Amino acid sequence: MRSKDRISYFYDGDVGSVYFGPNHPMKPHRLCMTHHLVLSYELHKKMEIYRPHKAYPVELAQFHSADYVEFLQRITPDTLHLFSSDLARYNLGEDCPVFDNLFEFCQIYAGGTIDAARRLNNQQCDIAINWAGGLHHAKKCEASGFCYINDLVLGILELLKYHARVLYIDIDVHHDDGVEEAFYFTDRVMTVSFHKYGDLFFPGTGDVKDVGEREGKYYAVNVPLKDGIDDTSFTRLFKTIISKVVETYQPGVIVLQCGADSLAGDRLGCFNLSIDGHAECVKFVKKFNLPLLVTGGGGYTKENVARCWTVETGVLLDTELPNEIPENEYIKYFAPHHSLRIPSGHIENLNSKSYLSTIKMQVLENLRYIQHAPSVQMQEVPPDFYIPDFDEDDQNPDERMDQHTQDKLIQRDDEYYEGDNDNDHQMDTS
Repeated sequence: MRSKDRISYFYDGDVGSVYFGPNHPMKPHRLCMTHHLVLSYELHKKMEIYRPHKAYPVELAQFHSADYVEFLQRITPDTLHLFSSDLARYNLGEDCPVFDNLFEFCQIYAGGTIDAARRLNNQQCDIAINWAGGLHHAKKCEASGFCYINDLVLGILELLKYHARVLYIDIDVHHDDGVEEAFYFTDRVMTVSFHKYGDLFFPGTGDVKDVGEREGKYYAVNVPLKDGIDDTSFTRLFKTIISKVVETYQPGVIVLQCGADSLAGDRLGCFNLSIDGHAECVKFVKKFNLPLLVTGGGGYTKENVARCWTVETGVLLDTELPNEIPENEYIKYFAPHHSLRIPSGHIENLNSKSYLSTIKMQVLENLRYIQHAPSVQMQEVPPDFYIPDFDEDDQNPDERMDQHTQDKLIQRDDEYYEGDNDNDHQMDTS
């Protein structure tokens, strides 16, 4: 048992200032709300706070195709008309709109997950948190489901340099299709997704029968659920399956995606989970005492997302938080009760005991085909940092980094900023 977990937490205020558009459910502003709630409970005093580096295009191309990364770099709302055929090819449009600072947004959230993986690899922390990450739908050559760059795949690729086996767990209401697809043919990564399935629910994948192929057969685990699942059913199923997975697969590190759209009352979700039910999964995974990378994900009722990820930050710090939300910049969002916990929902639970039992038996049966944890011949470890060489004298002086940008690349162990130094922009009230 570790005496006390060392926790690294990644945040850049700029990530919460981008705007997907007036009618779009994705509100990155929820990340500012989460961060300020974390600060108001003084959780920052128990963690190391880092501003992530902005992932370089060459880092993003460790998974994504170079042409797709280059396209994301070049596209802006002003140049849309020049790229009409490419927009369709790379699946940008209504779900994945082009907005100001899109590429920088991707660089920040992906950089956070990559940095988190590197700190774990170098044993500089036991748990690393990047609530801005967890965008699990993005594919190698296209955007999907509000996700442009798949930071989770990039983080897992980083972890694979040091770990023979990586376990990925996803409790977002949507299936982890982008992550599963990336590792569908390998036994080095086991993906486990608990999600709503059926009724044409996005993305439409994740049947219990989808188990991986070739070397990856039985290393993709899907737990398809119906509307209205509650805390008791969800956590019981989660604990049974994850216990067996960890025992069988014996991972060296775990990546946990904590999409908050599985909470009751989410704009796009259809489950009945309370924050305590959701957080119980985080608490359970933490107990394995394995290196742990935790990310956000979906979540479209902003104030509940902020509540959830703050409670889960507390769980990771072994800190029980009072239910009364302290004064903070976003306090009005938590009116009228200003309470941290939300009750579970009242959607009819369509998951019968027999249905859940059948799913559980199928998953456990599939796990029996894994005789033992696969031993993997580790290759030579590639270097940690792929930084493109450039000669500063060749750069256009107008394009050189301004001081503010340079400052943001600096990571200091004591970095913590609030008030006037924060980069959060005006409150988004949409």
